[in-house]
Amino acid sequence: MTDVTEKPKSLDGYGLKNVTAHWNLSAEELQQITLEKGMGVETENGTLCIKTGKFTGRSPQDRFLVKDAYTQEKVWWGRINKAISPENFDILQEEMLAYLSGKEVYVRDAYVCADPKYCMNVRVITEYPWSNYFIKNMFIQLTPEEREGFTEEWLVLCAPGYEAPEPTKVGLRSGNFSILNFTKKIALVGGSAYTGEMKKGIFSALNLILPLEKNVLPMHCSANVGEAGDTAIFFGLSGTGKTTLSADPSRKLIGDDEHGWTYENTIFNFEGGCYAKVIDLTEEKEPDIFRAIRPGALLENIVFKEGTKEVDFFDASITQNTRVSYPIDHIDNIQLPSYAANPKNIFFLTCDAFGVLPPVSKLTPGQAAYHFISGYTAKVAGTEAGINEPVPSFSACFGEPFMPLHPTVYAEMLSQKMTEAGVNVWLVNTGWSGGPYGVGSRIKLKYTRAMISAILENKLDEVDFETHPIFGLFMPKYCPGVPTEILDPMNTWLQKGAYVSKAIQLAHAFHLNFDKFASEASEEILNGGPLIDSHHSLEDHF
Repeated sequence: MTDVTEKPKSLDGYGLKNVTAHWNLSAEELQQITLEKGMGVETENGTLCIKTGKFTGRSPQDRFLVKDAYTQEKVWWGRINKAISPENFDILQEEMLAYLSGKEVYVRDAYVCADPKYCMNVRVITEYPWSNYFIKNMFIQLTPEEREGFTEEWLVLCAPGYEAPEPTKVGLRSGNFSILNFTKKIALVGGSAYTGEMKKGIFSALNLILPLEKNVLPMHCSANVGEAGDTAIFFGLSGTGKTTLSADPSRKLIGDDEHGWTYENTIFNFEGGCYAKVIDLTEEKEPDIFRAIRPGALLENIVFKEGTKEVDFFDASITQNTRVSYPIDHIDNIQLPSYAANPKNIFFLTCDAFGVLPPVSKLTPGQAAYHFISGYTAKVAGTEAGINEPVPSFSACFGEPFMPLHPTVYAEMLSQKMTEAGVNVWLVNTGWSGGPYGVGSRIKLKYTRAMISAILENKLDEVDFETHPIFGLFMPKYCPGVPTEILDPMNTWLQKGAYVSKAIQLAHAFHLNFDKFASEASEEILNGGPLIDSHHSLEDHF
C-alpha cells in the first residue's frame, strides 16, 4: 500500500492534459498493476519480472545533450556527447506530452545524492508502472512528510511507447532518444523501455552539475567502509570485479555504482538501490545479489526454466545484459546513511587479458590520473561477435558514456583530492597471468582478495617495491597470502622476450588511445603513462 494517502495533484502545469496520475505508489501496488495489465510475471518467490522490449541496454548513439548558452562552452562535444538544438528538444517535449495526455501515468517524487548537502529532488513521470517501480528502487525515497510541498529540481519524462515520427527532422538518428536539457532541467526518454536510460540520464546530469556548481567529483565506482571508518573506492568497467570485490563481509557497502567525493571530505552514494547484472548468477558466486532477488526487486529480460517459474540465470537468449534492480536495504551489510569519510585507498580494477599488467601496483598521482583517464580493460574472445583474441578497451574515467565534461576535468579533480587526502591509489589486474588469454590463466580471486585485504590492513606499508620497466608501475615484492613469483608478471611467462613484446604492444595501445586527451592534459599526467613509446627502443629499458 502507499505510505500515505496523497491528495490528488494536477499535472496540467507540465502540459499533461486529462491524465490519470498515480502518485508514489508502493512496490506492492505497482507490482499488482503491472501484473493486471499483463506487463509482467512473478518468479516462484514472488519477484516481479518484466521485458524491456527491443532495447535490452542503453542506446549510446541516441543520447543527446541540448546545446545552448549554458552547455556550449562546458560540454566535451563529439562522439559521446552529441548536440541537439533547444528548438528540436522543445518539439520532442511537446510531442511526448501530447502522447501521454489522456493516458494513465505514474509519478515518483524522490531524490538523488545521499549527503543532505548535495541532495537533488527529481520528479519522474512514467508511462509504464514498472518503470516507476525501477525508480522507486534506484532513487532515494522520501518520507511522507518530505513529500509534502515537494518541488523538483529535475523532471524526467519517460514514454517508451512514443517514437519520433520523423527523427532526422528533429536532429535524431532514429525514433528513440535520451536527451538532457540543463537549462530547463528536464530529461526525456522516448521510444526505449530500458530502465537504465533514466538512471544513467540523471547520473550524466550530476556528472556536469556537481563538478561545475558544487566542487564535487562524480565517480562511476563502488565504495565500502571498514569498522574504523576507512573508506575504499573501486573503479572498474564491466567484468573487472567492481561489485564482487566491494562486497566484503567485514566492511559495509556504501553503494555499488555511482558516488560523489566532496570538498568537505565525504564520499556519498548517488542512489538508493543497486542495478546488478544477473547473467550466470549463482548464490555461491554472488550471495548478496542472489539473496536480494525477492519481492521488492525487479528482474529484467530473464528467462524461466522450462515449465517452471524458476529463473534460469544462464539463459542469455533475450540478452547477455539481464538485470535486477533492488533497494539497497535488500543487502544486509550496508552503510546508512549512504556516505562516509574520505577514502584511504582507491582501486582501479582492470581485466588485462594480455597478461601484461602486474596483479597489483601502486600509482603516483600522475599515473593515477593517466590510468583514470584511460579507463583500460580488455575484451576477450567470445564476449562480442568477431573477437577471437584479446582487444584493448578504453572508457575514459571508467564511465565515458556518462561524462559530459572533458575527461581531464575529472582527472585533475581526482589528483587534487588524492593529494589533499593523502590517499593511496592501486591498479589491480583481475585478468590474466603467465601469458595472454588462451595461454596463461586468470589470476585467482582468492589472490586478488588477499591483495586488497593486505592494502586495507596496511600490510604493504613497509614492503619494498620495484618499478615495472615498461609501464613504470610500482610493484610490491611481497604480499601476504599471494605467491611472490606472480607479483612481477614477467616472472610468470615462459618466454621473457614474448612478455616484453606483448607489454610494448599494450603500451602502444595506451599511447594511441591517450592521443585524443593529450592536448588538455598536464605534464604530470602525460608523464604518468607507459615509459616506452614509438620513439624509444628496447635498449632504453633493458
